[in-house]
Amino acid sequence: MNVCVVGGGPAGMMAAIAAAERANTVTLVEKNDKLGKKLFLTGKGRCNLTNSCPVEELFDNIVTNPKFMYSSIYDFDNSGTVAFFNSLGLDTKVERGQRVFPVSDHSSDVIKTLKKKLDSLRVNIMTGTEAVGFVTDDRGEHNKISQVIIKSDTGEKKINADAVIVATGGRSYPLTGSDGSMLGVLNKMGIKIRDCEPSLVPFVCSDKMITGMQGLALKNVGITVMRGGHELYSGFGEMLFTHFGISGPLILSASSFVKGDDLRQGIRVLLDLKPALSSEELDRRILRDFGDNMNKDFGNSLGGLLPSGIITAVIQKCGISPSRKVNSITRQERNMLCKTLKCFEIDVHSERGFDEAIITRGGVDVKEIDPSTMECRKIKGLYFAGEMIDVDALTGGFNLQIAWSTGHLAGQCR
Repeated sequence: MNVCVVGGGPAGMMAAIAAAERANTVTLVEKNDKLGKKLFLTGKGRCNLTNSCPVEELFDNIVTNPKFMYSSIYDFDNSGTVAFFNSLGLDTKVERGQRVFPVSDHSSDVIKTLKKKLDSLRVNIMTGTEAVGFVTDDRGEHNKISQVIIKSDTGEKKINADAVIVATGGRSYPLTGSDGSMLGVLNKMGIKIRDCEPSLVPFVCSDKMITGMQGLALKNVGITVMRGGHELYSGFGEMLFTHFGISGPLILSASSFVKGDDLRQGIRVLLDLKPALSSEELDRRILRDFGDNMNKDFGNSLGGLLPSGIITAVIQKCGISPSRKVNSITRQERNMLCKTLKCFEIDVHSERGFDEAIITRGGVDVKEIDPSTMECRKIKGLYFAGEMIDVDALTGGFNLQIAWSTGHLAGQCR
């Protein structure tokens, strides 16, 4: 068959390789001047290829539509991803959280490995070329894909294709070419598109107390994200205060469970600064510290309990004057301090946009796709892969695994 793959990111490159290995003639169309522009940025330039957890845990880390991923992941799972890259000469290593990286710590080596494989399979790579539409033939109950309309510096033309795999990504990091424009093209063809929202993205806070702690990093803290009385997320890990609000791995994971409607209604992050201690244990710890600092001002007594960058905010939250002597603090005031440490409330105003989102939530509705093949149910010969599908996961290599798995399955087009 003549197979055209649209999009030269991780899903598109994997799809082109899988299709070419089945002796198809493959053309890979990429609107950037080189392949893997967004892949180059992943993992802070190190490329978190996948996660080495047991395969069943992959699904636990997929937030949206995990069941849709059964066929593609069991076709090409995380061990398959590692074996694939190792077989091509790319050595890998496993780090904290079972994250898998190239030994070199360079995402460019991942791209070079994929490009070398594409070249060995004689895939025709057309960079600087954008797919702007498709031509279908009416086949009765279902239309059939027949041509891809492409545009480059030399003008617009059509190329014939027996199968087309679309892997153009979502809307995150639009400067890399991932601007979601293809989703609009597909929508006009009658394919249902779920509204796109930023995901794995920092939160914005308007409280100057929070933004005033810019640069403070906290480890081993717990958070609970609430919308009114409804819990949206609870987790444990690391977070960071920034000039606009809060970020870090824990906050990015929380954002996967917060939708636009939640933000419009208003959400709160309840920060537990001492998650390893119960309220009773924390009170005993405070009493010990107070005993060692009896004659000090309250504002100078918390250095052994908290990072210096958050002490002023805690004092303001609990309402005890920093000039009060420790030996004059009442049990009721001590309880208020304990409550503040276990439930430091942060109001979230909004979230950062697609420019800073690691991934996109939304895209092609999974009901439009046969999960066993990645083929469009309405248009035969049209396949989808990667972030443009309404599937997203937590950080840790899981989103790239979705790209590898869906790309590999779509590349077996038939």
